[in-house]
Amino acid sequence: MHFTGTVYRNPYWETFPLLQITQGCTHNKCKFCTMYRDVTFQVQPMEWIEQDLQEIANIAPDARTIQLLSANPLAMTYDKLAPILEMINRYLPKMEYIYAATRVTDIRNKTVEQLKSLKEMGLREISLGIESGDDWTLERINKGYTSADILEQCHKLEDAGIDYWMTFLNGVAGKEHSHDHAVNSAKIFSQCKPMLVGTGGLTLVPGTPLLEEAQRGEFDPLSEKEMLIELKTFVENLTCDCSFITHHTISGKNLTGPDFLKRKDSIIAALEHEIEHGDLDAMAAIRNRKRTL
Repeated sequence: MHFTGTVYRNPYWETFPLLQITQGCTHNKCKFCTMYRDVTFQVQPMEWIEQDLQEIANIAPDARTIQLLSANPLAMTYDKLAPILEMINRYLPKMEYIYAATRVTDIRNKTVEQLKSLKEMGLREISLGIESGDDWTLERINKGYTSADILEQCHKLEDAGIDYWMTFLNGVAGKEHSHDHAVNSAKIFSQCKPMLVGTGGLTLVPGTPLLEEAQRGEFDPLSEKEMLIELKTFVENLTCDCSFITHHTISGKNLTGPDFLKRKDSIIAALEHEIEHGDLDAMAAIRNRKRTL
């Protein structure tokens, strides 16, 4: 398999075969991320992709699912992406679900009809690293798009019938804008129809511009308690009929599951309990051991 550099995969798709079709990230400027900082974006050679598919077909000829790598493989135009999906179906004829993580901006260069065509070829689910729906925060962390872009592109996915995840990055606005980050993100997310909303807590990892800003006193990170309060505010304002997962370091608390609206009150209650009684030092220790997103 032609994997280049570190392989990052969605932990909830862990049993799927992985097929790398691009290298790096087209944007590569988010202030909290170093995952692809030293990698120049490029499309994998078609001969590599075909060789990898041949290898997967030999090992798992009945594979029904596959995850596309790297950071945002859907950045490719329809004309470049469609032949790859066709090749996947040729080598793996039982293929049903093709998954990929990607950026909001990667949807722009595709029409709804093209997205529908990609769905017919098996592209059924996309994970979008939204991080925030608040325009101040999006500009502050250099995401490269606005809340209006989020709405426009997510609605295109809905029109095409492609399911998608949305992620909220807890703590990324710092103390200055925490409340607005939570409330405005929930408002934007609630105007969309994601199949799943996921949340993760910010970790200031070495090499990130955001850590350097924090060291200079230009970014004031949240405490563990403040992270929980922000997450609770986000949940209180979220009205999506979706599944909900969280990667927050809440010891012993499982906030993950389907039917968010039915579980919303219990999630809020769990967060309130952790705010008042949680082992915040243990949560901080877990976060401080992390060295990547």
